[in-house]
Amino acid sequence: MEKTYNPGGFEEKIYKNWEEKGYFSAKVDPGKLPFTIVMPPPNITGQLHMGHALDETLQDILIRFMRMRGYSALWLPGTDHASIATEVKIVEQLAEEGLTKQDVGREEFLRRAWAWKEKYGGRIVEQLKRLGSSCDWDRLAFTMDERCSRAVREVFVNLYEKGLIYRGARIINWCPECKTALSDAEVEYSEEVSSLW
Repeated sequence: MEKTYNPGGFEEKIYKNWEEKGYFSAKVDPGKLPFTIVMPPPNITGQLHMGHALDETLQDILIRFMRMRGYSALWLPGTDHASIATEVKIVEQLAEEGLTKQDVGREEFLRRAWAWKEKYGGRIVEQLKRLGSSCDWDRLAFTMDERCSRAVREVFVNLYEKGLIYRGARIINWCPECKTALSDAEVEYSEEVSSLW
């Protein structure tokens, strides 16, 4: 027996075996109650962090527990575009090449965005697998896939038509460089001595 725990030697093989045998694949079974968790999709801006590890671990515990209780359990995995944060990363890459978004044009920028997704979206999925996440990987979704984008548009139009979402005058975090609104999580705060108007 080794002196220290070395997961690399066997965990990957065990996980691959689970996947090959379809242990995480959810099947419709009229004789079982359904139970579903939709993974809050991590952004494709790089890699997972400790918050993801905690969140994924709790979801994994729940879904495995429900499987053991006899439910037809589905843990639906996905990744999210985080478009503004991804855009910042691509703009940084372009700057290193001495280029701007305007220099490369819309089509080339989109090509680079999808290449970014392939590289970092794949890395995040592999990290989730290394955590042991028992997702149904055959159903992996990406928010920018046509199917997901269409569903989001339909829901937003439906909610708008019902008056449940609306445009209004609000104080927002505006990025003068990107010319778009930012979430609170993407704002870099700095204290300044000034007047309050």
